[in-house]
Amino acid sequence: MQFALQLMMGIGLAACAGLRAWLPLLCVGLLARMGHLPLNPSYGFLVRTDVLTVLGVAALLELLGDKIVGVDHLLDAFSTIARPVAGTLLAASVSTHSDPAITTLLGLILGGGTALTIHTGKAAIRAQSTVLVPLHGGVGNAALSFGEDAVSLGGIGIAIWLPILAFVLTVIALGLCVWLIRAAIRHGSKLFARRSKPSNSPLA
Repeated sequence: MQFALQLMMGIGLAACAGLRAWLPLLCVGLLARMGHLPLNPSYGFLVRTDVLTVLGVAALLELLGDKIVGVDHLLDAFSTIARPVAGTLLAASVSTHSDPAITTLLGLILGGGTALTIHTGKAAIRAQSTVLVPLHGGVGNAALSFGEDAVSLGGIGIAIWLPILAFVLTVIALGLCVWLIRAAIRHGSKLFARRSKPSNSPLA
């Protein structure tokens, strides 16, 4: 039962990493440092002062940069790698009763996969918001970013103290993200088909 709860906690934390790569790692490291959250010994480096300092700076830069149109897309491009890695670390680090190799493998599959799916769904929403920048002047992107901050921070707390609820919410979020990704792919395919279609104009 304990292993299942830790697995659900890890998946919930990985979902938060799909929105913010460094904030969940920082929170987990700080809570572990204060003795409120046990970690797998193989991931004890997360409580080191130098690691926490780097995570704190990275989290702050991500939070600030994500509010700026253009910079947010650069962050999303970089985070396509960073967020799945963070999800893997989070899912593996809170699983304290498993062999390190098994823990890392589970973290990669479940944590990394969850973070990547959430990240891709988030990017699809942000892309649609960016198209409307002439209408909202970038305010819509900033509002989305603040919402993502709140969801990520709140999700961290839910994942740690209410892992079953976090798991259920993550499954729902994953389903929504898969739908968003498929919708974005269909929209992109239709747009490509329209642009590739030869013009019937005699002047073409």
